[in-house]
Amino acid sequence: MLFKSLEFKNVVGQKVKVIEIPVLEEDSPYYFLIQVRLQSFISSLYRDKQPKKCYSFRDYLKKALKWPVYQNVFQVPELKNNA
Repeated sequence: MLFKSLEFKNVVGQKVKVIEIPVLEEDSPYYFLIQVRLQSFISSLYRDKQPKKCYSFRDYLKKALKWPVYQNVFQVPELKNNA
C-alpha cells in the first residue's frame, strides 16, 4: 500500500505534518470515506491552537473507524509462493 504525507500551516502559523495517508484508487469503495475523514481531520488540526508537529492519519482512522472497515482499508495482499 502506498502512503502520502501532507504538510501545512495552521491558523497560528505553525507547521503541521500529517503522515500515513493511504492512497486508494478512485473506484475503491472506501475512497470517499477516507477523503471525508481526511478533510475533517485536517480542518480540526487547522483550528487547533497548540498542535503537535506531526500526526498519523492511520492512528486517527484506527480510533475513528470500525475495526472491520479499518482492516479492509489497510489490508496487505498476501503474496503467493513468496513472490
